[in-house]
Amino acid sequence: MAGTTPAASSRSDAVRNRRLLLDAAAQMFAERGVEVSIGEIAQRAGVGKGTVFRHFSSKDELLAAIMLGLLGELTDTGGALLTADDAGAALRRFMTACVETFVRDRAFCETVGRPSLQHAGVREAIRRLCEVAEALTDRARREGAVRPGITGIDVVLLVSGIQHTAEPLLGAEPEAWRRYLELAIDGITTDTGRALPHPPPSHLPLAGGTGGAA
Repeated sequence: MAGTTPAASSRSDAVRNRRLLLDAAAQMFAERGVEVSIGEIAQRAGVGKGTVFRHFSSKDELLAAIMLGLLGELTDTGGALLTADDAGAALRRFMTACVETFVRDRAFCETVGRPSLQHAGVREAIRRLCEVAEALTDRARREGAVRPGITGIDVVLLVSGIQHTAEPLLGAEPEAWRRYLELAIDGITTDTGRALPHPPPSHLPLAGGTGGAA
């Protein structure tokens, strides 16, 4: 068998270094949030800072890559639940998976309003997540499992806010978020017969620092 060429070896090293960086960044962002420095990430990955910038032009680009992975996982989870027999239970499982991710990964919710949210790929990934959320919510709505007028964007906004609500408690009570998730689920599934006082949002404001989701 022919030996590995220098070019092939270089490509293999680049792929390996990128994976090491993504793994290290994902762990550190999850543990400590978005203020982790590039130097700390490089040290965790066992590479130099220059290697980081050969793969990612800025920390926001690295953060965007992490967010794309997490958003993709949640979208895949929601997509798989679209074939579940019980639409209400499927929506509950999707909401639970979202909040579990947000609670586990501090950087996820901290990303809202950062320049990385203006990354075209991140915006598109959030749109896809909202589409899956709407498909799950529509199924549940048609089966009477959620109250009329609830939309997928409502669901995305609600699950995005649960981590923030429970944050003061999570250090001492890491499962406290489940209480607030259940309150949110009660709110969308209990039909009081009263119309909600404001129409549902038609879209998420993903540009600039004024908001977003996930």
